[in-house]
Amino acid sequence: MIERVIEDIREFSEERGLYERRILVLFSGGKDSSLALYLLKEAGLDVSALTFFHRWSWRETLNWAMGFTKRLGVEHFLVDVTDGLLREAVGRKGPICINCKKVMLWNARWFALNNGFDVLAKGDNANDKIIGALLDQCEGDIRLCGIPRIGVPFFRPLIKYTAEEVEALAEEAGIKPYRMYEHARRKQWREGCPLQYIDRERTVTPELMDLAYRVNYEISKLARRRKVRMSVRVPSFEIMCWDCDEETLGEAREIISRLVEGRG
Repeated sequence: MIERVIEDIREFSEERGLYERRILVLFSGGKDSSLALYLLKEAGLDVSALTFFHRWSWRETLNWAMGFTKRLGVEHFLVDVTDGLLREAVGRKGPICINCKKVMLWNARWFALNNGFDVLAKGDNANDKIIGALLDQCEGDIRLCGIPRIGVPFFRPLIKYTAEEVEALAEEAGIKPYRMYEHARRKQWREGCPLQYIDRERTVTPELMDLAYRVNYEISKLARRRKVRMSVRVPSFEIMCWDCDEETLGEAREIISRLVEGRG
């Protein structure tokens, strides 16, 4: 299957003149963006990776991402967006994912325009919800979208493949991203960063962001050891878990109590 997909990307790229352009992949280190980067590289395109991180990003996934691009032989840029995220998120209501995405999108535009890249690429698949998003402005084949407000076209090589098909392609390619064993927002693996677990309608502060990181980092250790998926909302400390038993939940409560007492 993967050879057919690579050939399809080659044919599409030939038609759209992508072999004459420099492509920058927005690369989180997750399954979708890793597969997109792999496929574009295998198709022979001039591709580089761009990873945004901040003070609360998982370091384990960042390290895996750096190792992956090194194995592919792909140029990899890292950009710290902590300051921009603080400006956009602090004082607003949680969770802050929409603010983070805004910071990353405009930073990606700036980075591409100032470093000679002609196209931005993303790992969106057919299951991703893009209703109302900038990319809904696409006309014609939605794999390549020119968006006037951004000024750089977006290439989405996986947008016509379902999440299940992407999973099968990643397995065929031997792509196994590092997992933090987060609960995430749906049962399919969809990890991000601990800031997504700030309680809705809570005013975001740097202290609350720190708390979300500390609690969920410790909980991720338990989740990995127990082979369950677990995260904790803060500051309500609601435990979310797929397939947890009472013993695991009890240990999670002990971890949270210890961390809360440690805060004084």
